[in-house]
Amino acid sequence: MVADHSRFSATYFFLGWVLLLASCGDSANLIGPENELEVANATDTFQWQVSALSSVSQTLTYTWVNTGTTANVNQSSSLGGGSAVLRVIDDGDLEVYSRSLGENGTFETASGSTGNWTVTVTLTEATGTLNFRLQKP
Repeated sequence: MVADHSRFSATYFFLGWVLLLASCGDSANLIGPENELEVANATDTFQWQVSALSSVSQTLTYTWVNTGTTANVNQSSSLGGGSAVLRVIDDGDLEVYSRSLGENGTFETASGSTGNWTVTVTLTEATGTLNFRLQKP
């Protein structure tokens, strides 16, 4: 009986430490329902929008099908603080685009392979409203 009690106590002691350590770490500020994240991911068109960010740090990655070799990129954001970077990798693992979402305008990716492209948004202490669209020309 003593062995079972000590195993029971050790388990709770371990779980207590895990919970304590988890509560001591940095609490990440992630995108929540109040930020109204909208993603429209269709062949040859990808749209992404989020609003009312407040010091959000998070990386989001999507697979997007582009039947072309380039894409037009329209960025329309209001980045009030921190950083937000859009990075696009083609089907051959070549980076075809990387730019701060704080830069507004219409841009074009470099030429790449058709197929599954990887779209990554990296937010670091980002504050504001972000919006971009990728579209096959």
